[in-house]
Amino acid sequence: MKIDLGDYYISELDTAKPELFYALIEKNRPRLEDFFAGTVRKTRSLEETMAYCQTIAKLRKEKAYLPYTVSKPGKTDYIGFLDVKNIDLTIPKAELGYFIDAGFEGQGIISKALEPFIQYLISTYRFKKLLCRVGSENQGSIKVALNNGFTLEGTIRRDYITTRNQLVDLNYYGRIFD
Repeated sequence: MKIDLGDYYISELDTAKPELFYALIEKNRPRLEDFFAGTVRKTRSLEETMAYCQTIAKLRKEKAYLPYTVSKPGKTDYIGFLDVKNIDLTIPKAELGYFIDAGFEGQGIISKALEPFIQYLISTYRFKKLLCRVGSENQGSIKVALNNGFTLEGTIRRDYITTRNQLVDLNYYGRIFD
């Protein structure tokens, strides 16, 4: 699977190349620790990332977790990450997560990538609802959700504990599909 966005493209995370995934996480680790805590915790070394990629490959086959990357044509490194988690195919619904490498932040790459990615998910998995959980103070991620047709469904107070053991509020944004 590859979604061509012109200057960028989205593809499935290549679990056979854990070093690329590790490099993206390692480069952005301090800014990801709080809201990508699970991913950060499972990728503390290249060896741990290799093991995590094996788990991801299994979860992908089960349609339980679907990770994707954003890259530039002609480059091998990843500049962004999109994942689909908390998948419930009985409804069918899922949660989206996303981040961009710090060096590409503020360029609108994730905002532009999300709509074609969502259309791919809708046509492939027939989701009727997608959800984004965003820290109530994360203005960049909130803007991405709103720019892509998600609406605030509510704020759940003290709903998430960060790696720094802080309880924070999460905004829940949803988008419904026919």
